[in-house]
Amino acid sequence: MSVTTRREGGVLEVVLDRPKANAIDAATSRELGGIFAGFMADPALRVAILTGAGDRFFSAGWDLGAAAGGEAFESDYGPGGFGGFPELPDRSKPIIAAVNGMAVGGGFEIAMAADFLVAADHAEFFLPEAMRGVIADAGTVRLPRLLPAHLAREMLLTGRRMDAREAMRWGIVQDVVPRERLMGAARALAARLCAAAPLSVAAVLGIMRDTETLGVADAMAAMRRHAAYRACIDSDDAQEGPRAFAEKRDPVWRGR
Repeated sequence: MSVTTRREGGVLEVVLDRPKANAIDAATSRELGGIFAGFMADPALRVAILTGAGDRFFSAGWDLGAAAGGEAFESDYGPGGFGGFPELPDRSKPIIAAVNGMAVGGGFEIAMAADFLVAADHAEFFLPEAMRGVIADAGTVRLPRLLPAHLAREMLLTGRRMDAREAMRWGIVQDVVPRERLMGAARALAARLCAAAPLSVAAVLGIMRDTETLGVADAMAAMRRHAAYRACIDSDDAQEGPRAFAEKRDPVWRGR
C-alpha cells in the first residue's frame, strides 16, 4: 500500500509511504482522493493530518519515474486533484499538513493547499518544475498569494529553496518544531480544532474560500447569504454554546 491511515477519535491520520521520496503517481493520487472523500463524508471525523513516512521527504511531488515510464503530466489524478484533496469541492473540514522533510514540487503544492501547515525544523520547500521543462501549475497560482510577487517568481523560475524557519517568517508555515515533536504538534492542533463546533468550522472554511477575492462590503453580504453561515447560526449547536458557557461546562456538539 502507498498510503496508510489511522483513526483516533475524530482525527484521521494519513501517511504517504512510497520509498524513497514519497513521490505520487496517478494511482496514488486517486487513492488519496478516495481517502479524503471518505474523510469529508464521515460525520465522526473532524480533522485530517497528512504527513510522509520517514524524516527525509514529506513528498517529492510528481513521480518522475512514472513520468519516464509514460505517465502523462495531465493524468487523471482523481476528483480531488493531485494529492487527493486540493481540488475537492466544498471542503468543510480542516486538513493539517505535517511536513516531516522536503516538500518538493507537487509535494509543496499539496502542503500549500492544506488549511494548516506545521513543519519539522529540517523541512525544506521548493519548486523545481521549470528546471524539468514543465510548470508548477498549482504553485503558480497559490504561491503568489502567499509571498511577495518577486519572491514567488524566484522560487517558481529558479527552484530556490526555502527552509522551515524562513517559511514561517513569510507565513507559509504556522509552527516549526523539532522533528521528534512534529506529530505531537499536529495532534495538539487537531485536538483544539475538534473542540470547536463542526458547523462553525465548516462555515468559517466555506466563507473564507468563497469570499477571498471580494472586497469587504461584498464579502460581508456574501457571508450572510452563505448556506454554511445560515446552517451554523440557525443550528441547535448555536444554542448549546452559550448555554454550556452559562452552565460552566464543556459544550456537547451535535453538528445540527
